Amino acid sequence: MIGDLPTHVIQKGVFPIYSGSIKKEKDEMRQDYIGLRRAMDKEEKARRDRAICDAATSLVSFRYAEYVLLYASAEDEIDVYPIALAAWEKGKKVAFPRCEKSTHTMNYHIVSSLDELKPDSYGISEPSGDLPVFDPGFDSGSAVCFVPGLVYDRSGYRLGYGKGFYDRYLSAFSGCRIGVVYSDFILNAVPRGRYDVTVDILLTEKGVKKVKK
Repeated sequence: MIGDLPTHVIQKGVFPIYSGSIKKEKDEMRQDYIGLRRAMDKEEKARRDRAICDAATSLVSFRYAEYVLLYASAEDEIDVYPIALAAWEKGKKVAFPRCEKSTHTMNYHIVSSLDELKPDSYGISEPSGDLPVFDPGFDSGSAVCFVPGLVYDRSGYRLGYGKGFYDRYLSAFSGCRIGVVYSDFILNAVPRGRYDVTVDILLTEKGVKKVKK
């Protein structure tokens, strides 16, 4: 683990146990791991991010995918932009999400360059709404989706930022769902609700981790 967990967290194995409701547990865990990720040494982060991207492009699911769905990396998130560059080099279609804040939903729009991503009012890079939309119900069998998360558990459940965008989207996505996470941010379990969705595999700087079914 990077850094020390706060004193209100009880360690049991590698899973921090929090008290209270699921929402409270998620909020407390979210703040703890945001702090741990931001405290990571920048050179160490860059090394890990490169290793994750290298591992991504060697995945069988990536090699055979026609569509590669990514996320626009914030400063303290795992940088997946090199995966986009590798996908374009191989003639694949690359898409990034555009969020509808009022409904907590999103669509992926196909882009041909990172220059087509522009900051929204919150500073989050998004594609323009007039770019082609990837339809998850039409051709997701030949798609891979790289899903960000603060932490994941060994069953493939994630803790994100609490808005539910990815859970809503992934519920209709039948392609390969790849959780992107640092190896020491994988826990035995995370608090989960009835609508939380799992990924198929976990991608770390140490390679692929299979999830427990």
